[in-house]
Amino acid sequence: MKQVIDLRPVYHRKEERIRAHVLLCCLALLLTRVIENTCGAIFPQIRRELDRITIGTFTGPAGTFRERTEITKLQRDILAQLKADPPPKINQLTPGAG
Repeated sequence: MKQVIDLRPVYHRKEERIRAHVLLCCLALLLTRVIENTCGAIFPQIRRELDRITIGTFTGPAGTFRERTEITKLQRDILAQLKADPPPKINQLTPGAG
């Protein structure tokens, strides 16, 4: 477990900030373990797959919109196992000035 939890040198001076930092690191480790146990895969592999979901910005005469990439079957399976909804297809829509 020492390799997984990464507290790094942080330069907090107040005790409550140090405690908060360590607590957040522990919560992140717990969340990582829950995700790994739920999906049956290691977290870097899961994160790498979900990182492939990206958003592109498209601009034209009618305006600007942000659209996510298509969700692959593997990504859909991971999200289903985690009981998480996929991000919306269209993220933002701004009409053009016309």
